[in-house]
Amino acid sequence: MSEENNTSTSGKAPSHIAYQVREREGKKGFWTRIGSAWAHNDGKGFNLQLECVPLDGRITLRTANEEK
Repeated sequence: MSEENNTSTSGKAPSHIAYQVREREGKKGFWTRIGSAWAHNDGKGFNLQLECVPLDGRITLRTANEEK
C-alpha cells in the first residue's frame, strides 16, 4: 500500500467515531466512545485509532457529527 492512500491522523478531524455498543435486555443499547477513524484519501479504507478494545458487545463506526 502506498503512503498516498493513507490519511494522517494528526491535525485532521476524524471522519467516523468508534463506539462499543452493549445490548441491555429490554432497554436501548449502551454506547461508549472508544476511538476514531479517518478515511483514506482514495476512499478504499480507514485508519482506526482505538483507546480501548471491548471484551463484549460490538464496535460500531458512525459518521462524525460536529453537533457535539
